[in-house]
Amino acid sequence: MEIKYDANGLVPAIVQDVATKDVLMMAWMNAESLRLSLEKGEAVFWSRSRKEIWHKGATSGNVQKVVEVRVDCDADTLLILVNPAGPACHTGERTCFYRSVGRLQVES
Repeated sequence: MEIKYDANGLVPAIVQDVATKDVLMMAWMNAESLRLSLEKGEAVFWSRSRKEIWHKGATSGNVQKVVEVRVDCDADTLLILVNPAGPACHTGERTCFYRSVGRLQVES
């Protein structure tokens, strides 16, 4: 399968808990981090701010064991199904999506 990376060589990766189906986080991957994730069996991403490979949980211990990697119909977004060993968010929250923006109004 050929992944469609953006102009910076990156593809968005949605990380989901395989057991609960909770969306844990969104991160970016390049070809190397995807390869490493598949080889190691643990989530590895590309840090856009630090411009380096980032092995999730390497310092915190909150690794994410990769169960399966899926690609969407356009091959431009990944879904990483994981067994998390702890919180996904750097704040200590289980998921990075713990805040609500409130009620959104949709104009027709």
